[in-house]
Amino acid sequence: MATRSKPGNMNMKGFYKQRKSSGIGGGISKKNKSQSNTHPAAASFGSDVTQPTALMSHASLDLKDDYEKQEELLRQFDMNMAYGPCVGMTRLERKKKALQKQTNPQSMQAQTDPPSIPVVDLFPSGEFLEGEIQQYKDDNLWRTTSEEKRELERIEKPMYNSVRRAAEVHRQVRKYIKGILRPGMLMTDLCETLENAVRKLISENGLEAGIAFPTGCSLNWVAAHWTPNTGDKTVLQYDDVMKLDFGTHVDGRIVDCAFTVAFNPMFDPLLEASREATNTGIKESGIDVRLCDVGAAIQEVMESYEVEINGKVYQVKSIRNLNGHSIGRYQIHAGKSVPIVKGGEQTKMEEGEFFAIETFASTGKGYVREDLECSHYMKNFEVGHIPLRMPRAKQLLATINKNFSTLAFCRRYLDRLGETKYLMALKNLCDAGIVQPYPPLCDVKGSYVSQFEHTILLRPTCKEVVSRGDDY
Repeated sequence: MATRSKPGNMNMKGFYKQRKSSGIGGGISKKNKSQSNTHPAAASFGSDVTQPTALMSHASLDLKDDYEKQEELLRQFDMNMAYGPCVGMTRLERKKKALQKQTNPQSMQAQTDPPSIPVVDLFPSGEFLEGEIQQYKDDNLWRTTSEEKRELERIEKPMYNSVRRAAEVHRQVRKYIKGILRPGMLMTDLCETLENAVRKLISENGLEAGIAFPTGCSLNWVAAHWTPNTGDKTVLQYDDVMKLDFGTHVDGRIVDCAFTVAFNPMFDPLLEASREATNTGIKESGIDVRLCDVGAAIQEVMESYEVEINGKVYQVKSIRNLNGHSIGRYQIHAGKSVPIVKGGEQTKMEEGEFFAIETFASTGKGYVREDLECSHYMKNFEVGHIPLRMPRAKQLLATINKNFSTLAFCRRYLDRLGETKYLMALKNLCDAGIVQPYPPLCDVKGSYVSQFEHTILLRPTCKEVVSRGDDY
Protein backbone atom coordinates (compact mmCIF):
# COMPACT_ATOMS: atom_id res chain seq x y z
CA MET A 1 0.00 0.00 0.00
CA ALA A 2 1.04 3.60 -0.53
CA THR A 3 2.46 5.53 2.38
CA ARG A 4 0.89 8.77 3.43
CA SER A 5 2.75 11.89 2.37
CA LYS A 6 4.52 13.79 5.17
CA PRO A 7 4.16 17.58 5.63
CA GLY A 8 6.87 19.74 4.06
CA ASN A 9 9.88 21.16 5.90
CA MET A 10 8.68 23.10 8.93
CA ASN A 11 9.50 23.63 12.58
CA MET A 12 7.52 20.71 14.02
CA LYS A 13 8.34 21.71 17.59
CA GLY A 14 6.81 25.13 17.02
CA PHE A 15 3.84 23.57 15.24
CA TYR A 16 2.90 21.32 18.14
CA LYS A 17 3.53 24.17 20.60
CA GLN A 18 0.90 26.20 18.73
CA ARG A 19 -1.60 23.32 18.78
CA LYS A 20 -1.22 23.00 22.54
CA SER A 21 -1.51 26.72 23.25
CA SER A 22 -4.49 27.22 20.93
CA GLY A 23 -6.46 24.36 22.44
CA ILE A 24 -6.84 22.56 19.09
CA GLY A 25 -7.16 18.83 19.53
CA GLY A 26 -8.80 19.00 22.99
CA GLY A 27 -7.78 20.31 26.41
CA ILE A 28 -7.72 23.85 27.87
CA SER A 29 -5.11 26.28 26.60
CA LYS A 30 -2.94 27.91 29.22
CA LYS A 31 -2.02 31.56 29.02
CA ASN A 32 1.63 32.44 29.58
CA LYS A 33 3.61 35.62 29.84
CA SER A 34 5.07 35.53 26.37
CA GLN A 35 1.59 35.21 24.92
CA SER A 36 0.24 38.28 26.71
CA ASN A 37 3.24 40.51 25.88
CA THR A 38 3.73 39.60 22.22
CA HIS A 39 2.62 41.95 19.46
CA PRO A 40 0.63 40.13 16.72
CA ALA A 41 2.78 41.55 13.96
CA ALA A 42 5.91 40.01 15.46
CA ALA A 43 4.61 36.45 15.33
CA SER A 44 5.43 34.06 12.48
CA PHE A 45 4.34 30.46 11.82
CA GLY A 46 6.86 27.91 13.03
CA SER A 47 8.87 30.43 15.05
CA ASP A 48 9.63 30.30 18.76
CA VAL A 49 7.36 33.29 19.31
CA THR A 50 3.81 32.26 20.17
CA GLN A 51 1.00 33.67 18.02
CA PRO A 52 -2.32 35.05 19.31
CA THR A 53 -5.03 32.42 19.70
CA ALA A 54 -7.23 33.66 16.84
CA LEU A 55 -4.34 33.80 14.38
CA MET A 56 -3.12 30.36 15.40
CA SER A 57 -6.57 28.85 14.93
CA HIS A 58 -6.83 30.21 11.39
CA ALA A 59 -3.35 28.95 10.51
CA SER A 60 -4.09 25.49 11.84
CA LEU A 61 -7.44 25.30 10.05
CA ASP A 62 -5.86 26.45 6.79
CA LEU A 63 -3.19 23.80 7.20
CA LYS A 64 -5.88 21.21 7.87
CA ASP A 65 -7.83 22.24 4.75
CA ASP A 66 -4.71 22.06 2.59
CA TYR A 67 -3.86 18.67 4.04
CA GLU A 68 -7.35 17.31 3.34
CA LYS A 69 -7.24 18.60 -0.25
CA GLN A 70 -3.88 16.92 -0.80
CA GLU A 71 -5.15 13.69 0.71
CA GLU A 72 -8.19 13.77 -1.60
CA LEU A 73 -5.97 14.25 -4.67
CA LEU A 74 -3.71 11.41 -3.56
CA ARG A 75 -6.70 9.17 -2.87
CA GLN A 76 -7.98 9.79 -6.41
CA PHE A 77 -4.51 8.95 -7.72
CA ASP A 78 -4.50 5.68 -5.75
CA MET A 79 -7.93 4.66 -7.06
CA ASN A 80 -7.29 5.55 -10.71
CA MET A 81 -6.23 2.45 -12.67
CA ALA A 82 -5.03 4.68 -15.52
CA TYR A 83 -1.67 4.78 -13.73
CA GLY A 84 -1.34 1.01 -13.82
CA PRO A 85 -1.08 -1.62 -11.07
CA CYS A 86 -0.09 -0.39 -7.60
CA VAL A 87 0.66 -3.73 -5.92
CA GLY A 88 4.19 -4.02 -4.57
CA MET A 89 5.15 -0.37 -4.96
CA THR A 90 4.88 2.84 -2.96
CA ARG A 91 2.76 5.79 -4.03
CA LEU A 92 5.92 7.70 -5.01
CA GLU A 93 7.19 4.82 -7.15
CA ARG A 94 3.83 4.58 -8.88
CA LYS A 95 3.80 8.32 -9.59
CA LYS A 96 7.32 8.15 -11.02
CA LYS A 97 6.22 5.33 -13.31
CA ALA A 98 3.27 7.41 -14.49
CA LEU A 99 5.52 10.41 -15.13
CA GLN A 100 7.91 8.24 -17.12
CA LYS A 101 4.98 7.53 -19.42
CA GLN A 102 4.52 11.30 -19.90
CA THR A 103 1.30 11.39 -17.95
CA ASN A 104 0.24 14.05 -15.48
CA PRO A 105 -1.59 12.45 -12.53
CA GLN A 106 -3.39 15.66 -11.57
CA SER A 107 -4.69 16.38 -15.08
CA MET A 108 -5.83 12.89 -16.09
CA GLN A 109 -9.53 12.12 -16.02
CA ALA A 110 -10.83 9.33 -13.79
CA GLN A 111 -13.00 6.54 -15.19
CA THR A 112 -16.72 6.66 -14.46
CA ASP A 113 -18.77 3.94 -12.79
CA PRO A 114 -20.08 2.21 -14.85
CA PRO A 115 -17.15 2.83 -17.21
CA SER A 116 -18.04 4.99 -20.21
CA ILE A 117 -14.93 7.06 -21.04
CA PRO A 118 -12.74 5.64 -23.84
CA VAL A 119 -9.26 4.82 -22.57
CA VAL A 120 -7.72 7.10 -25.20
CA ASP A 121 -9.29 10.01 -23.30
CA LEU A 122 -7.80 8.79 -20.01
CA PHE A 123 -4.28 8.87 -21.46
CA PRO A 124 -3.87 12.32 -23.09
CA SER A 125 -0.27 11.56 -24.08
CA GLY A 126 -1.40 8.56 -26.12
CA GLU A 127 1.13 6.38 -24.29
CA PHE A 128 -0.39 3.42 -22.45
CA LEU A 129 1.22 1.74 -19.47
CA GLU A 130 3.24 -1.40 -20.00
CA GLY A 131 2.29 -4.63 -18.28
CA GLU A 132 4.26 -6.60 -15.73
CA ILE A 133 7.92 -6.98 -16.73
CA GLN A 134 9.75 -10.24 -16.06
CA GLN A 135 13.42 -10.64 -16.88
CA TYR A 136 14.75 -13.50 -18.96
CA LYS A 137 16.88 -16.13 -17.26
CA ASP A 138 20.16 -17.94 -17.82
CA ASP A 139 21.44 -17.69 -21.40
CA ASN A 140 19.15 -14.74 -22.21
CA LEU A 141 20.26 -12.41 -19.42
CA TRP A 142 22.43 -10.47 -21.89
CA ARG A 143 19.31 -9.22 -23.65
CA THR A 144 18.49 -6.86 -20.78
CA THR A 145 21.41 -4.53 -21.56
CA SER A 146 21.81 -5.11 -25.30
CA GLU A 147 21.62 -1.82 -27.23
CA GLU A 148 20.74 -3.71 -30.39
CA LYS A 149 17.71 -5.30 -28.72
CA ARG A 150 16.66 -1.99 -27.20
CA GLU A 151 16.70 -0.43 -30.65
CA LEU A 152 14.44 -3.22 -31.93
CA GLU A 153 11.97 -2.36 -29.17
CA ARG A 154 12.04 1.33 -30.09
CA ILE A 155 11.08 0.39 -33.64
CA GLU A 156 8.16 -1.72 -32.39
CA LYS A 157 6.89 0.89 -29.91
CA PRO A 158 3.69 1.74 -31.88
CA MET A 159 2.73 -1.95 -31.95
CA TYR A 160 3.43 -2.31 -28.23
CA ASN A 161 1.24 0.72 -27.56
CA SER A 162 -1.67 -0.81 -29.49
CA VAL A 163 -1.68 -4.02 -27.48
CA ARG A 164 -1.27 -2.07 -24.21
CA ARG A 165 -4.34 -0.03 -25.09
CA ALA A 166 -6.29 -3.26 -25.62
CA ALA A 167 -4.95 -4.57 -22.30
CA GLU A 168 -6.01 -1.42 -20.44
CA VAL A 169 -9.55 -1.86 -21.74
CA HIS A 170 -9.54 -5.48 -20.59
CA ARG A 171 -8.41 -4.51 -17.07
CA GLN A 172 -11.03 -1.79 -16.66
CA VAL A 173 -13.89 -3.89 -18.04
CA ARG A 174 -13.15 -6.94 -15.91
CA LYS A 175 -12.85 -4.73 -12.82
CA TYR A 176 -16.32 -3.37 -13.53
CA ILE A 177 -17.82 -6.79 -14.26
CA LYS A 178 -16.40 -8.30 -11.08
CA GLY A 179 -18.13 -5.55 -9.14
CA ILE A 180 -21.60 -6.30 -10.54
CA LEU A 181 -21.54 -10.11 -10.76
CA ARG A 182 -24.30 -11.65 -8.63
CA PRO A 183 -26.10 -14.99 -8.51
CA GLY A 184 -29.37 -14.72 -10.40
CA MET A 185 -27.98 -12.76 -13.36
CA LEU A 186 -29.14 -13.81 -16.80
CA MET A 187 -26.06 -14.96 -18.72
CA THR A 188 -27.16 -13.09 -21.85
CA ASP A 189 -27.40 -9.84 -19.87
CA LEU A 190 -23.97 -10.45 -18.36
CA CYS A 191 -22.33 -10.97 -21.75
CA GLU A 192 -24.01 -8.00 -23.40
CA THR A 193 -23.12 -5.71 -20.50
CA LEU A 194 -19.48 -6.76 -20.74
CA GLU A 195 -19.34 -6.47 -24.52
CA ASN A 196 -20.99 -3.05 -24.58
CA ALA A 197 -18.43 -1.82 -22.03
CA VAL A 198 -15.61 -3.08 -24.26
CA ARG A 199 -17.10 -1.31 -27.27
CA LYS A 200 -17.25 2.00 -25.40
CA LEU A 201 -13.83 1.88 -23.77
CA ILE A 202 -11.93 0.68 -26.82
CA SER A 203 -13.71 3.16 -29.14
CA GLU A 204 -14.92 0.37 -31.43
CA ASN A 205 -14.13 1.16 -35.04
CA GLY A 206 -14.78 -1.64 -37.51
CA LEU A 207 -11.77 -3.93 -37.78
CA GLU A 208 -9.38 -1.34 -36.33
CA ALA A 209 -10.45 -1.75 -32.70
CA GLY A 210 -13.06 -3.79 -30.88
CA ILE A 211 -13.97 -7.20 -29.50
CA ALA A 212 -11.51 -9.94 -30.45
CA PHE A 213 -13.81 -12.92 -29.89
CA PRO A 214 -17.15 -13.74 -28.19
CA THR A 215 -17.39 -13.62 -24.42
CA GLY A 216 -16.92 -17.14 -23.09
CA CYS A 217 -18.85 -17.72 -19.88
CA SER A 218 -18.66 -21.50 -19.64
CA LEU A 219 -20.20 -23.03 -16.51
CA ASN A 220 -19.06 -25.92 -14.33
CA TRP A 221 -18.04 -28.94 -16.47
CA VAL A 222 -18.09 -26.85 -19.67
CA ALA A 223 -14.47 -25.76 -20.03
CA ALA A 224 -14.54 -23.37 -23.00
CA HIS A 225 -16.32 -21.94 -26.06
CA TRP A 226 -19.77 -21.43 -24.57
CA THR A 227 -21.70 -18.19 -24.82
CA PRO A 228 -25.50 -17.89 -24.78
CA ASN A 229 -27.28 -17.76 -28.11
CA THR A 230 -30.20 -15.37 -28.51
CA GLY A 231 -33.13 -16.48 -26.37
CA ASP A 232 -31.04 -18.54 -23.94
CA LYS A 233 -32.45 -18.25 -20.39
CA THR A 234 -29.49 -19.66 -18.43
CA VAL A 235 -29.09 -17.95 -15.04
CA LEU A 236 -25.89 -17.73 -13.00
CA GLN A 237 -26.22 -19.69 -9.73
CA TYR A 238 -24.43 -19.46 -6.38
CA ASP A 239 -22.78 -22.88 -6.80
CA ASP A 240 -21.64 -22.29 -10.40
CA VAL A 241 -18.00 -22.11 -11.45
CA MET A 242 -17.89 -19.67 -14.37
CA LYS A 243 -14.92 -19.12 -16.69
CA LEU A 244 -15.10 -15.55 -18.02
CA ASP A 245 -12.91 -15.43 -21.13
CA PHE A 246 -13.05 -12.35 -23.35
CA GLY A 247 -10.71 -10.62 -25.76
CA THR A 248 -9.96 -7.10 -26.96
CA HIS A 249 -7.91 -5.90 -29.90
CA VAL A 250 -6.47 -2.74 -31.42
CA ASP A 251 -5.24 -2.93 -35.00
CA GLY A 252 -5.52 -6.71 -34.82
CA ARG A 253 -3.24 -6.97 -31.77
CA ILE A 254 -5.22 -9.30 -29.54
CA VAL A 255 -5.32 -9.50 -25.75
CA ASP A 256 -6.69 -12.91 -24.70
CA CYS A 257 -7.26 -13.04 -20.95
CA ALA A 258 -9.57 -15.05 -18.67
CA PHE A 259 -10.45 -15.61 -15.03
CA THR A 260 -12.85 -17.79 -13.04
CA VAL A 261 -15.67 -16.67 -10.75
CA ALA A 262 -17.07 -18.83 -7.94
CA PHE A 263 -19.29 -17.38 -5.21
CA ASN A 264 -19.02 -20.49 -3.02
CA PRO A 265 -15.64 -20.49 -1.18
CA MET A 266 -15.68 -24.29 -1.39
CA PHE A 267 -14.19 -23.91 -4.88
CA ASP A 268 -11.31 -21.62 -3.86
CA PRO A 269 -8.61 -24.35 -4.04
CA LEU A 270 -9.73 -25.23 -7.58
CA LEU A 271 -9.40 -21.60 -8.65
CA GLU A 272 -6.05 -21.26 -6.92
CA ALA A 273 -4.73 -24.33 -8.75
CA SER A 274 -5.33 -22.86 -12.21
CA ARG A 275 -4.23 -19.37 -11.19
CA GLU A 276 -0.90 -20.58 -9.80
CA ALA A 277 -0.40 -22.98 -12.71
CA THR A 278 -0.88 -20.08 -15.14
CA ASN A 279 1.61 -17.94 -13.23
CA THR A 280 4.07 -20.84 -13.37
CA GLY A 281 3.59 -21.13 -17.12
CA ILE A 282 4.26 -17.40 -17.50
CA LYS A 283 7.38 -17.62 -15.35
CA GLU A 284 8.78 -20.56 -17.33
CA SER A 285 8.04 -19.04 -20.75
CA GLY A 286 10.75 -17.22 -22.66
CA ILE A 287 12.78 -17.00 -25.83
CA ASP A 288 14.21 -20.40 -26.86
CA VAL A 289 12.17 -22.21 -24.17
CA ARG A 290 10.68 -25.50 -25.37
CA LEU A 291 6.89 -25.68 -25.19
CA CYS A 292 7.02 -29.14 -23.60
CA ASP A 293 9.04 -27.77 -20.67
CA VAL A 294 6.37 -25.14 -19.98
CA GLY A 295 3.69 -27.85 -19.99
CA ALA A 296 5.61 -30.05 -17.56
CA ALA A 297 6.04 -27.17 -15.09
CA ILE A 298 2.34 -26.29 -15.32
CA GLN A 299 1.20 -29.85 -14.66
CA GLU A 300 3.49 -30.23 -11.65
CA VAL A 301 1.96 -27.18 -9.95
CA MET A 302 -1.61 -27.92 -11.03
CA GLU A 303 -1.71 -31.48 -9.75
CA SER A 304 -0.23 -30.58 -6.37
CA TYR A 305 -3.72 -29.31 -5.43
CA GLU A 306 -6.76 -31.07 -4.01
CA VAL A 307 -10.25 -29.69 -3.51
CA GLU A 308 -13.03 -30.89 -1.22
CA ILE A 309 -16.50 -30.50 -2.72
CA ASN A 310 -19.54 -31.48 -0.66
CA GLY A 311 -17.45 -33.72 1.57
CA LYS A 312 -15.56 -35.52 -1.21
CA VAL A 313 -11.89 -34.84 -1.98
CA TYR A 314 -10.86 -34.55 -5.64
CA GLN A 315 -7.37 -34.56 -7.12
CA VAL A 316 -7.09 -31.52 -9.41
CA LYS A 317 -6.11 -32.45 -12.97
CA SER A 318 -4.82 -30.50 -15.95
CA ILE A 319 -7.07 -30.95 -18.98
CA ARG A 320 -4.60 -32.68 -21.28
CA ASN A 321 -6.25 -31.81 -24.60
CA LEU A 322 -6.58 -28.07 -23.95
CA ASN A 323 -3.64 -25.75 -24.56
CA GLY A 324 -2.39 -22.22 -24.56
CA HIS A 325 -1.42 -20.86 -27.97
CA SER A 326 0.56 -18.31 -29.93
CA ILE A 327 -1.32 -15.22 -31.13
CA GLY A 328 -0.90 -13.45 -34.45
CA ARG A 329 -2.34 -10.28 -35.89
CA TYR A 330 -6.07 -10.90 -36.42
CA GLN A 331 -5.30 -14.56 -35.62
CA ILE A 332 -6.22 -15.87 -32.19
CA HIS A 333 -4.57 -19.28 -32.79
CA ALA A 334 -1.35 -18.64 -34.70
CA GLY A 335 -0.01 -22.18 -34.95
CA LYS A 336 1.96 -22.99 -31.80
CA SER A 337 0.31 -24.77 -28.86
CA VAL A 338 1.45 -24.40 -25.25
CA PRO A 339 0.57 -27.68 -23.47
CA ILE A 340 -0.51 -27.82 -19.83
CA VAL A 341 0.78 -31.37 -19.30
CA LYS A 342 4.19 -32.92 -19.86
CA GLY A 343 5.17 -34.61 -23.11
CA GLY A 344 4.26 -31.86 -25.55
CA GLU A 345 6.07 -30.46 -28.58
CA GLN A 346 9.79 -29.74 -28.64
CA THR A 347 9.11 -26.50 -30.56
CA LYS A 348 10.72 -23.38 -29.08
CA MET A 349 9.23 -19.99 -28.31
CA GLU A 350 10.78 -17.18 -30.34
CA GLU A 351 11.57 -13.49 -29.97
CA GLY A 352 8.69 -11.16 -30.77
CA GLU A 353 5.94 -13.75 -30.35
CA PHE A 354 2.71 -13.29 -28.41
CA PHE A 355 1.38 -16.21 -26.39
CA ALA A 356 -1.82 -16.85 -24.47
CA ILE A 357 -0.74 -18.81 -21.40
CA GLU A 358 -3.90 -20.48 -20.12
CA THR A 359 -4.51 -23.44 -17.85
CA PHE A 360 -7.61 -25.49 -17.02
CA ALA A 361 -8.02 -27.27 -13.67
CA SER A 362 -10.63 -30.04 -13.53
CA THR A 363 -12.20 -32.34 -10.96
CA GLY A 364 -13.33 -34.65 -13.78
CA LYS A 365 -11.38 -36.81 -16.21
CA GLY A 366 -9.10 -34.02 -17.36
CA TYR A 367 -10.22 -34.53 -20.96
CA VAL A 368 -12.79 -32.55 -22.97
CA ARG A 369 -15.08 -33.39 -25.87
CA GLU A 370 -17.38 -31.30 -28.07
CA ASP A 371 -20.94 -31.07 -26.79
CA LEU A 372 -24.01 -28.78 -26.57
CA GLU A 373 -25.27 -26.21 -29.09
CA CYS A 374 -22.58 -24.34 -31.02
CA SER A 375 -22.27 -20.57 -30.62
CA HIS A 376 -18.65 -19.76 -31.65
CA TYR A 377 -17.50 -19.53 -35.27
CA MET A 378 -14.44 -18.18 -37.04
CA LYS A 379 -13.41 -17.76 -40.65
CA ASN A 380 -10.38 -19.89 -41.50
CA PHE A 381 -7.30 -17.68 -41.57
CA GLU A 382 -5.68 -19.12 -44.70
CA VAL A 383 -8.77 -19.95 -46.74
CA GLY A 384 -8.62 -18.90 -50.37
CA HIS A 385 -11.45 -18.24 -52.79
CA ILE A 386 -14.06 -20.98 -52.68
CA PRO A 387 -17.03 -20.70 -55.07
CA LEU A 388 -20.44 -20.70 -53.39
CA ARG A 389 -23.72 -21.57 -55.08
CA MET A 390 -26.11 -20.37 -52.41
CA PRO A 391 -26.74 -16.58 -52.73
CA ARG A 392 -27.60 -16.31 -49.03
CA ALA A 393 -24.25 -17.88 -48.13
CA LYS A 394 -22.45 -15.33 -50.32
CA GLN A 395 -24.29 -12.49 -48.62
CA LEU A 396 -23.52 -13.86 -45.14
CA LEU A 397 -19.84 -14.27 -46.04
CA ALA A 398 -19.73 -10.62 -47.11
CA THR A 399 -21.12 -9.64 -43.70
CA ILE A 400 -18.52 -11.79 -41.94
CA ASN A 401 -15.65 -10.37 -44.02
CA LYS A 402 -16.74 -6.79 -43.35
CA ASN A 403 -17.36 -7.05 -39.62
CA PHE A 404 -15.11 -9.85 -38.34
CA SER A 405 -12.66 -10.90 -41.06
CA THR A 406 -10.67 -13.71 -39.38
CA LEU A 407 -11.70 -12.77 -35.82
CA ALA A 408 -14.10 -15.13 -34.03
CA PHE A 409 -17.80 -14.27 -33.77
CA CYS A 410 -20.99 -15.77 -32.39
CA ARG A 411 -24.61 -15.95 -33.43
CA ARG A 412 -25.58 -13.08 -31.11
CA TYR A 413 -23.19 -10.83 -33.07
CA LEU A 414 -24.91 -11.74 -36.34
CA ASP A 415 -28.29 -11.02 -34.74
CA ARG A 416 -26.99 -7.62 -33.59
CA LEU A 417 -26.03 -6.77 -37.18
CA GLY A 418 -29.59 -7.48 -38.31
CA GLU A 419 -28.94 -10.86 -39.92
CA THR A 420 -31.96 -13.20 -39.88
CA LYS A 421 -32.63 -16.75 -41.05
CA TYR A 422 -28.92 -17.35 -41.57
CA LEU A 423 -28.43 -20.82 -40.01
CA MET A 424 -28.61 -22.69 -43.34
CA ALA A 425 -26.20 -20.24 -44.97
CA LEU A 426 -23.85 -20.52 -41.98
CA LYS A 427 -23.91 -24.31 -42.23
CA ASN A 428 -23.10 -24.01 -45.94
CA LEU A 429 -20.03 -21.88 -45.13
CA CYS A 430 -18.93 -24.43 -42.54
CA ASP A 431 -19.43 -27.35 -44.92
CA ALA A 432 -17.38 -25.52 -47.57
CA GLY A 433 -14.49 -25.09 -45.12
CA ILE A 434 -14.66 -21.30 -45.17
CA VAL A 435 -15.91 -20.96 -41.60
CA GLN A 436 -14.94 -23.24 -38.72
CA PRO A 437 -17.46 -23.98 -35.94
CA TYR A 438 -16.13 -24.16 -32.36
CA PRO A 439 -18.66 -26.08 -30.21
CA PRO A 440 -18.44 -25.99 -26.40
CA LEU A 441 -15.72 -28.21 -24.90
CA CYS A 442 -16.92 -30.26 -21.93
CA ASP A 443 -15.47 -32.56 -19.29
CA VAL A 444 -17.73 -35.17 -17.66
CA LYS A 445 -21.07 -33.88 -16.44
CA GLY A 446 -21.05 -33.03 -12.74
CA SER A 447 -17.38 -32.03 -12.67
CA TYR A 448 -15.99 -28.52 -12.25
CA VAL A 449 -13.39 -26.69 -14.33
CA SER A 450 -11.55 -23.44 -13.57
CA GLN A 451 -9.39 -21.35 -15.92
CA PHE A 452 -6.94 -18.45 -15.74
CA GLU A 453 -5.17 -16.89 -18.70
CA HIS A 454 -2.82 -14.05 -19.59
CA THR A 455 -1.30 -12.72 -22.80
CA ILE A 456 2.48 -12.36 -22.80
CA LEU A 457 4.86 -10.71 -25.27
CA LEU A 458 8.41 -12.00 -25.69
CA ARG A 459 10.11 -8.67 -26.25
CA PRO A 460 13.78 -8.60 -27.33
CA THR A 461 14.97 -7.43 -23.89
CA CYS A 462 12.35 -8.82 -21.49
CA LYS A 463 9.05 -10.65 -21.11
CA GLU A 464 5.95 -8.47 -20.72
CA VAL A 465 2.71 -9.83 -19.22
CA VAL A 466 0.58 -7.28 -21.06
CA SER A 467 -2.76 -8.24 -19.46
CA ARG A 468 -1.55 -8.33 -15.84
CA GLY A 469 -3.59 -6.27 -13.38
CA ASP A 470 -4.02 -5.77 -9.66
CA ASP A 471 -6.62 -8.55 -9.58
CA TYR A 472 -4.58 -11.44 -10.98
